[in-house]
Parts: sequence; C-alpha cells; structure tokens
Amino acid sequence: MRRDARAVVFDLDDTLYPYRRFKVSGFLAVARHVSGRTGLDLQQVFRALVRASHQQRHGEEIQACLAQFELPEAWLPELIELIRHHQPRLRLPGTSRRVLQQLRSDGWRVGVLTNGPRAIQSAKVAALRLAPCVDVIGYAATIGTGQGKPDPDTFAWIARALSAPAARTVFVGDNEQCDIEGARAAGMLPVRCAAWVPSPSSTTAQSVVHRLTQLPAIASLLIEEASNRHAA
Repeated sequence: MRRDARAVVFDLDDTLYPYRRFKVSGFLAVARHVSGRTGLDLQQVFRALVRASHQQRHGEEIQACLAQFELPEAWLPELIELIRHHQPRLRLPGTSRRVLQQLRSDGWRVGVLTNGPRAIQSAKVAALRLAPCVDVIGYAATIGTGQGKPDPDTFAWIARALSAPAARTVFVGDNEQCDIEGARAAGMLPVRCAAWVPSPSSTTAQSVVHRLTQLPAIASLLIEEASNRHAA
C-alpha cells in the first residue's frame, strides 16, 4: 500500500443515483405482472403505484394498489419480492459518470461500497453499467463479518482493496449511521451526499455536497487538511 495513495469510496443508493428510480422500475415490473395476471391496463396499474408513492401511502404502494383494484392481499409478499429481485431499468446519471471519470483521471482510486443483498445490489450495478467506471465494488453483506456498514471490517476491506490508507480515503454517502458514522469510526473522511435526498439539519460529516460536481474539489481539500494535521 502506497502511503501517498488516495481514494474516494461511494455508497450506491441515493449517492451515485436516485434510489427512487429503482422503485419506479420495480413498479413497472409489478404493473406488468398484475396486468398479465388480471387483464387490467398496465399503465393504469403503474400510475396507481406511482401516485401512491407521492401520497400518504408512501412505503405501502403495493397495498394501496391491491386495495384500489380489489385484488387479494395474499399477493403482497410475492409482489414485494418481485420489486426487490426484478431486473431494474436504470441509467447512471451523467453527472455521476463524469465525476467518476474526473476522479480517476486525477489519480484517485475509486470504489463503491453498498449494503443490501448482493443479488439485488449487483443487479443495480449491472443496470447502471458502473463496473467500468470504478476500481473496486464491495458488497458489504459478503465482506468480513457480513454485517455490512457500519461494521468497521467492511470499511477496512474496501481500503485494502483500493490500496489506500483509511486516513486518505474520502467516503461519500447519504446515510448518517451506516455511511457517515461508519466511515468516521474507520478513520476515513466522511462526506454527506445531499444530491438526491435532503441533508439532515445536523451531521457529523466533514462536508456536505448538494451536487456531486462539488466532490472532487472537496475531496482534495479534505486530504490536504488531513495531511497538514498529520505533519504538524
């Protein structure tokens, strides 16, 4: 491991792309399934799911859909699994792709560390065509103890895989406990991503980015400040 190596590690959902796009992709899969099973209009079912996600039934979209069309509640577990394990239709935002390219062009090692079942997360990674844009992808559920973020072993694994010291690794994520607190405890430099979801009123992150285009400059500044502290 080179002492002067530096790395940026990203969470996946609501960091490199808006997680809502995965949910909408899942709604379309559910609508196709329900339409094929019942003869209901696919677009009508899909619009009902999307509408519920914007209303008071947020998080209970399938239940609302089943009730609206008077379908059996017993279908619920099957449809939830369909959302989780469908082949998603996703596209990596252009901003995210350009930032990843810029970081690597500037000499950063770049990784992704994501929680959740590997089968589900790897399907997202494949749909986003993310693998060629980074150096390492870590599925936290299969690393170390398998407990996932914020387990310190998970962060230590990604640092080793990137051949970068934890103290020179910037971690970017949207979840305060799993990403920010986990990275801080592991000795990394945490940055809160508020590009897709609002940032909380308080955070222990060393910086907050509201646009990913801010990240390269902020990451460089954090590494420089950390190096100055260690040299003092």
